[in-house]
Amino acid sequence: MAAPAPSGAPANMPRLYITTEQSGTSSMLDKGRVVGVATDKVREAMQRAGVPHTIELLPWKRAYAAALERPDACVYSTTRTPKRERLFKWAGPTDVGQWVLMGRADREWNLDSLDQARTLRIGTYIGDARDQFLRDRGFQVDATPNDMMNPRKLLLGRIDLWAASVRSSEEMLARHGWDKQIVPVLVFNRIEVYLACNRAVPDSVIDRLNLAFAEIARDGTGRRIERSYDSWGVAGSAAAAGKR
Repeated sequence: MAAPAPSGAPANMPRLYITTEQSGTSSMLDKGRVVGVATDKVREAMQRAGVPHTIELLPWKRAYAAALERPDACVYSTTRTPKRERLFKWAGPTDVGQWVLMGRADREWNLDSLDQARTLRIGTYIGDARDQFLRDRGFQVDATPNDMMNPRKLLLGRIDLWAASVRSSEEMLARHGWDKQIVPVLVFNRIEVYLACNRAVPDSVIDRLNLAFAEIARDGTGRRIERSYDSWGVAGSAAAAGKR
């Protein structure tokens, strides 16, 4: 059950416009409502901090742009990189993720490190932190406007590997019946992701949200939310997932 809003919440607390993308069990649509591990944590933090808000599911590029451009907007789940640090104010973390290289199951893979993939063409999508991470390190990337295109390109042999998140890729592959054709090859990074807010959002709001996220982690609420999605089946995911 959500904790009540703090008694000290200002009466004129600004309403935030929160955006996110379809991403596995982190954020997805269920009967028209955005749900998921990160979503439920964000909603709980907003409740505890006494912050009125709306949450909308958008393509990542639009979701990210809204947080940059609208003074009342925030976006999750956003990787906190040095290049992004000064673009936003940060609250969280909302979740922890693993980045993985996925490959076709009919190929033999012997990758022990990311560096061994330098000769291979890696599928990413535009605006994603994995794309920038690999570009910054000189890897051969082939970026698409939409992450859903990458498993299809992989199966067609247009890329060698696909840089994905463990959670969202597992859900996507299971939903489309590709989980026997595409397999994890190498986990190459573990990251925390955040709620990234426009620089115009008051510091007092960010401070309240960070306190709320810390409480959620400390009192076990975060883990309870995560466990509630452990049995989220393929059928449920397919019904809940919006089109990218």
